[in-house]
Parts: sequence; C-alpha cells; structure tokens
Amino acid sequence: MTPFTLPDFQQLQQLIQSRTTADVEQALNSKHPTIHDLAALISPAAEPMLPEMARRSALLTAQRFGKTTQLYAPIYLSNYCTNRCAYCGFSASNRIARRCLTLDEAEAEAEILHGRGFQHILLVSGEAENAVDVEYLEAIALRLRGRFAAVSIEVQPLSTAHYARLFKAGITAVAVYQETYDPEMYKQVHLSGKKADYHYRLETPARVAAAGMREVGIGALLGLTDWRAEGLALGLHLAWLRKNFWSTGVTVSFPRLRPAAGAFEPLVPVSEQNLSQLIFSLRLFDPDVGLLLSTREEARYRDGMLGLGPTRYSAGSCTAPGGYSHPEQTDGEQFSVGDERSVEEVILAIAAKGFDPVSKDWDSAFQS
Repeated sequence: MTPFTLPDFQQLQQLIQSRTTADVEQALNSKHPTIHDLAALISPAAEPMLPEMARRSALLTAQRFGKTTQLYAPIYLSNYCTNRCAYCGFSASNRIARRCLTLDEAEAEAEILHGRGFQHILLVSGEAENAVDVEYLEAIALRLRGRFAAVSIEVQPLSTAHYARLFKAGITAVAVYQETYDPEMYKQVHLSGKKADYHYRLETPARVAAAGMREVGIGALLGLTDWRAEGLALGLHLAWLRKNFWSTGVTVSFPRLRPAAGAFEPLVPVSEQNLSQLIFSLRLFDPDVGLLLSTREEARYRDGMLGLGPTRYSAGSCTAPGGYSHPEQTDGEQFSVGDERSVEEVILAIAAKGFDPVSKDWDSAFQS
C-alpha cells in the first residue's frame, strides 16, 4: 500500500483561495462531495453561506446520528514527556510537577468516571516511553476491560504490532493528531524528541487501522497555521483512510490552542466562526464521520453547536494526572479547560436542547 502523502501545503491554500461562490453552491448541492467541494466549503467564498451550511450540517447529523450526543472523558496517566513542543504544557522544556499514575491510581481514576456514568474513556499521556510503555498500557487495559464499553488511548505513536497487542488487551480506539499538516510549521514547533519526525507521525493512523483497531481519531491543532488548509488536509487524510481501511471507523477532532504552561500564544487566530465553518464543512464532506468537540471550548459555544455537526462531547474533564481523585491539584495539567461544568451540568444542557446524552453506544459483544 502506498503511504498517505499530501500535496504541497501551499497548493492546498491556493486551491482554497481560488474557490468562488459558484463553487460553493455546487458543493452544497453535491450528492458525493469531492476534495474540490471541501475546498469550496472551507474557503472565504463560503462564509456568507454559513447559515445554510449549518442547516444542512444539522440535517445530515440528525439523519446519521439521530438525537444522540455521546459523552466521554479523558484520564491523564502521565505528564512526563521527552518531546519539546512549543505549544504544549507537557513539553520537556516546561517546569511543571511531573507525575505518572500507578496502575492502582489509574484504576481509581477510571472508577470515579465509571461512577459518574461514563462508558467511553480516553487514556492520555505525554510521550515518554520510559513512563508509559506498551506493558503499562496493556496492564491498565486488562484491568478495565469489561467495565467500559470503549477504552481509547492518546499516547506516543506505536508500531502496528504494539497496537495489535493493545487491541487484544481491550483498547478499542486510538487518537493521534498530526498537530499540523504543514511540514514547515511542524519543524518550527516540534523542537526535539521523537515527535519531530513528521512522516512517522503522519503514517501512524494507518498503523492503527492495520492493527485492527475499531476506530482511529485524527485532528489538527488549530492556531498554528492556516486553519483552512489544515481542514483540507484533514479531509484528504480522512478520505484516504476511508478508502484503504473501510472497516475501521474514523473520527475527527478540532482542538484549538488553550492557555498552558510555557505561555505559547496562537500563531494564527481561529475564531468560533472559523471553527464552525470547519466543522460544517467536514460534516457535509463526510456525513458519517464522528466529530468531537472537547472541553477546550467554552460552555456557551458547545451548547450552541449541539445538533449542528459534532456527535461526541467530553465532559467534566481534568487534564492533570490524578485530577479526578485530587481536583485541587491543577499544577501539571496539559492545558486549562474552557468548559468547567460538571458531568451533570453538561447532561442537563444537552437534554435542555432536546438531545439525548449517551454514555454507551458500543459493546464488545458486537465484535464477536
């Protein structure tokens, strides 16, 4: 299989900027949207049509996903990291309180979330193999299997063999964000460490799918470079994964930069309107893809986006290791959250808008 490759990033930008109002209208009426249609929907020419994009995105979301909004929560296992990433609170350059949970501590964090009704959890760590290795992740998965409908991971990129091993232990999905699809910007913000290898990271979702994982999550960190070109690159990556790994589900996340240790400031502003246009565009391009909106975003915005495109929301999130057991300890978090509401408050907000908060939409028995 030929590895996934991107056109020159500037070519993506040029394609987007060349789209016209007529191109946008054609994209809106296309039954089988192409990459050129996605470029039109993301383009400046589409901005006046944002209300119509929102309407059509909502219709497609309702048709494919009904009134449900799946809830999940992250568990931060460790904030040790060997990479120096300019934008990340876990960067090896930052002086923060470092901690790696023991297996018992990780299980205790999971039990707290289980008690709050969560059936979908995401295990997150900084990228330091000496702290969180495959054996550690396998041991946690074996402890948690049977208690949760889905256990996902967001850790350092691994080999296909290691992903297969974790899948066998009970891990069902892997999230691995490219951060930026722009190779030049990638070099600027990834200063050292294994993460500095752009191509190895780009090839990781394919290794995840090849290992048999039920789902792979991709995304770009918004605020590093041109968000429109990042969105088109995401669409290309999504389409390639769909074509080559049709049996593996794909989700897309839209993390915007948040305040974190190191005080990195976004290099390119990305407004809520920009974010909304990107979300609507991806929904119109791929009606069946799962779209995630995390607690990075403010409560007001998340409530306003219910039913318009996103299908999964995190809730009651802590981004520091041990944060659920010890909520008073905020030092060592990856970033500060935007939506600080409790799980109960998020559930009430979803229900108030006429939607159904769902804690479980999958069971391992389906895979038998």
